[in-house]
Amino acid sequence: MYDELRRLGFIEGQNLVVDAAGYGMSAERFAVHAAELVKARVDVILAGGDASVRAAQQATTSIPILAFTDDMVGQGFVHSLGQPGGNITGVTLLASELDGKRQEILIEAVPGVRRIAALVDSNTTTPSQLRVLEDAARARGVELSIHQVAWREEIGSAIDAANAAGAGAVNVLASSLLFSSRAFIFHRLAALRLPAVYQFPEMAEQGGLIGYGPLLVQLFRDTVSRQLAKLLRGSKPADLPVEQPTKFELVINLRTAKAMDHELPTELLLRADKVIE
Repeated sequence: MYDELRRLGFIEGQNLVVDAAGYGMSAERFAVHAAELVKARVDVILAGGDASVRAAQQATTSIPILAFTDDMVGQGFVHSLGQPGGNITGVTLLASELDGKRQEILIEAVPGVRRIAALVDSNTTTPSQLRVLEDAARARGVELSIHQVAWREEIGSAIDAANAAGAGAVNVLASSLLFSSRAFIFHRLAALRLPAVYQFPEMAEQGGLIGYGPLLVQLFRDTVSRQLAKLLRGSKPADLPVEQPTKFELVINLRTAKAMDHELPTELLLRADKVIE
């Protein structure tokens, strides 16, 4: 993203100052940090994930907020994609639609599976979204068990509960909490030999079995940096439409599959944009 900002005329240390203190911060600190940024009179707040966007939204109605999160309209951050209104714009990740697509891929990846689990961030995914996933699984003759977490500390026990419930695979739903905890999730599921699908292709490159969705690197380079430059030049968030990803990739990590002794269907491997061997 910094290379693209440089190309657009914003160079860190010259005409751009970046406060990176919020990166990797625990959710309990978001509200305090948002208040600190408002007090510092920053020009733009970049927030990723529902919890951080909401903290920024509650801290200011005047400083532009560039949000990167799963469902901008559904979470009430903007009035509509075309006309955001207020002081928030950014990227919406089509989370609910893609969670369903990932569930289809997961069922295909484990032929004959009769029970799967969804690992869910209760702060992000709504009951209606979960009902859609349950109905879609039922239509395929598959039972879906739901395992919700609200905090990082609950993830391990939720995965263990999914395993105890007899799940043959896990759909790790879109969530900034689950994304930031991905290394722990990879390790726990690998130890249990549970195949899983994740929300970003890069997550398969980092050790997950399957990743499907927009490329994070591309989104930040091509979209977020361009929006940020416009806001830094004085554009109003209310006038900048919320953008959506248009390119999606399927990445499969065969090394992870072999480590858990899981054989993936040839048809799925042939359809993948990238296979890590």
